[in-house]
Amino acid sequence: MDWLRDNLWAAWLSIAGVLALAELASLDFTLLMLAAGALTAAGVSAFFPGLLWLQIVVGLVTAAAMLAAIRPLLVRKLHHGGELKTGSAHVIGRTGTVVKEIHPDGGGSIRLGGELWTARPYDEVSTIEPGTRVEVMSIDGATAVVYPMPEPVRHELDTHPGLNDPEPGPPSASGEQQ
Repeated sequence: MDWLRDNLWAAWLSIAGVLALAELASLDFTLLMLAAGALTAAGVSAFFPGLLWLQIVVGLVTAAAMLAAIRPLLVRKLHHGGELKTGSAHVIGRTGTVVKEIHPDGGGSIRLGGELWTARPYDEVSTIEPGTRVEVMSIDGATAVVYPMPEPVRHELDTHPGLNDPEPGPPSASGEQQ
């Protein structure tokens, strides 16, 4: 019993280790926060070996603070992240450009993030011209089911001569301005 009283820091450290290992099974971050409390109690025990009440208070305060402040941040960050999409589901909702005319009979294709995909129209009656921006609505086998994106609305000032001309840039290697 004298050894335990003289080496209480080792008991706190053992408790912290057991709680940390148990956390690996639960993955809830609760036991990890309690292990942090036991670890601080071990630190207090190293400096104040005779004050068990202080070790307990500091350990409990640390564990409570970790549970209240740190654990919610960890849970939110790790458990509520974006959904991992695998396979062809990762392209749904992305936009691409029509490379080969898309018509209801099939045979069209789009460029989507550097990849070529066969495509058909979402409404099964439209023909979509090359160069049109489309959104992938779903995947049917290896075919992207797409819908044309609306053209951006242009204001009359957008077409005013000289208003939207590009700023003159530095001369190019051929001596022309860009």
